[in-house]
Amino acid sequence: MRLLLDTNVFVRFVEGRLDSHLRETLSAAEAEIHLSVANLWEIAIKVRLGKLPLRISLPDLPVFIDSVGFGLLPIKAPHVLAAVDPEPPTRDPFDRLLLAQCSIEGLELVTLDRALAAHPLSWQKA
Repeated sequence: MRLLLDTNVFVRFVEGRLDSHLRETLSAAEAEIHLSVANLWEIAIKVRLGKLPLRISLPDLPVFIDSVGFGLLPIKAPHVLAAVDPEPPTRDPFDRLLLAQCSIEGLELVTLDRALAAHPLSWQKA
């Protein structure tokens, strides 16, 4: 299972606030977990605006991501040019970019966002 974490899931992971089912899913041997540079971009904006306190400094995020074994997905031209089908019920550009990356890279989005949870590209709890 190839998963891309939504920013809200990654922040909860960093803070140790994931429910047991999500923790088990992310630690499963068959789970290939990715973050996007878009996640880091969104986090950096929110931290600098004072909207997101984070236990890890921004410069340390890539090292942390690597230390927990998550992959870091770059943003490529096809990701930003792709139209997601079906159209997501959100105008948030980060959500749209993450869904486009899922579509192109064969990933499922792990999200806690109710607006995205039912999208076909979102991971569904078993």
